[in-house]
Amino acid sequence: MNKKIAIIGGGNLGVSIAEGLIKSGFCLPEHLIITKRHIHTLKDIEEKGVLVTKDNPEAVRYADLILLAVKPFQIKDVLIQLKDELQSSRHVLVSVVTGTTIEEIQSCVGNHIPVVRAMPNTAIAIQESMTCICHQHLSDNQLDYVQDLFSQLGRVVLLDEKLMDASTVLGACGIAFALRYIRASIQGGIEIGFDAKTAALIAAQTVKGAAELLIQKGAHPEQEIDKVTTPKGCTIAGLNEMEHRGFSSSLIMGIKASYDRI
Repeated sequence: MNKKIAIIGGGNLGVSIAEGLIKSGFCLPEHLIITKRHIHTLKDIEEKGVLVTKDNPEAVRYADLILLAVKPFQIKDVLIQLKDELQSSRHVLVSVVTGTTIEEIQSCVGNHIPVVRAMPNTAIAIQESMTCICHQHLSDNQLDYVQDLFSQLGRVVLLDEKLMDASTVLGACGIAFALRYIRASIQGGIEIGFDAKTAALIAAQTVKGAAELLIQKGAHPEQEIDKVTTPKGCTIAGLNEMEHRGFSSSLIMGIKASYDRI
């Protein structure tokens, strides 16, 4: 790819995106520029060939795609700073800032700038993110490029913007929900005799395998559950006890609570 990319905000997410794009071969290091107020913290990524700067407008002038990875309270000031540098004929603006709508972004930079709103999760650090995106005023080629970019960092789904808050809960908060299940499984494993390290490996790999069954086979969870629930077996006994204790209902209510809070 010959396009140059500016990442405005060199925090954990911005750096993870840069590293993923380099590792995947999607972008040459010298075609990436990343900004941060304290650039000394970007030494590792700079040593890989990525350009670093404190100057956000300079980064915009350098790049074709602008990826905003700043904190929500910073985005308005940053957008106002960048407004005069953005060109509708050249730039695509991609925001990974939680809770900031396309309309709010365009109110700062104008309706003529193509805007994408993206919601990745923290697994982007290992190129296993689930990224949900919506957009406005993008050409087919621009949209293909953005989808291709995030596909280097995991899986991508295109949504209506009205579902972006819900995608934050299911995809981003969902990482924490899944990890809490794994943590509980580890504790249960210790109860039945495993040391913590072995229990952690078994629990994590089992969840990874379960997820891949659904992703690779396109199966419904109940289809795969049925394969391991034999009559009078230990699996169905455990499942029924979990349901009796409210396993599914508590998870569903937790998702709804997060959505209500967002």
